[in-house]
Amino acid sequence: MNGSPPSSAASSNGSIVFVVDDDASIRDALSNLFRSAGIQVQTFASTAEFLQHPRAESASCLVLDVRLQGNSGLEFQSLLAQSNTNIPIIFITGHGDIEMSVKAMKAGAVDFLVKPFREQALLDAVSAALQADVKRRESEQQSSHLHADYQTLTAREKEVMGLAVKGLMNKQIAGQMNLSEVTVKIHRGHAMKKMHAKSFADLVRMAESLGVGLDR
Repeated sequence: MNGSPPSSAASSNGSIVFVVDDDASIRDALSNLFRSAGIQVQTFASTAEFLQHPRAESASCLVLDVRLQGNSGLEFQSLLAQSNTNIPIIFITGHGDIEMSVKAMKAGAVDFLVKPFREQALLDAVSAALQADVKRRESEQQSSHLHADYQTLTAREKEVMGLAVKGLMNKQIAGQMNLSEVTVKIHRGHAMKKMHAKSFADLVRMAESLGVGLDR
């Protein structure tokens, strides 16, 4: 089976597509399609088999048949959401309807393709899904680093940072905390350095992401 080359996200090292379909011929066809396009793929005959597989450490997405033995694809989508398993899902089905597709998309599916679908449509959907997963992982990593940096601040530095991002001047912070203005400047400088903030505006954006100093 032939397809156009995938985007850089789809073909980047480590990115992988998981396929769950109880039809062996469909699994083989999709596996051949993705491999011919340079995309890593792993197939599963059931959702239970997929759940036994370790989660991918790199960008991934799930191509999921709507009608499966046991839990349906839509039920499995809900199960993954309840367990906070974040993976973009592309549904494929030979028996789709508008109500089903709307339900899947409202629940966060990347696409809903009815068989027979164009190979390029599936490759494009997979490319979009992998790009979305790359961005999610990068965002989560940045958030993790941000929280880690914040935990290196002392209690005083956290308090000064919280008051500063509310818009209080050093003199006001000093009065509220019963400190000298020089001490406040030192704590503020330490907070900036530990948070790796390039500017005060940068520190404010970090505080917003952390939910610090927002209780005005």
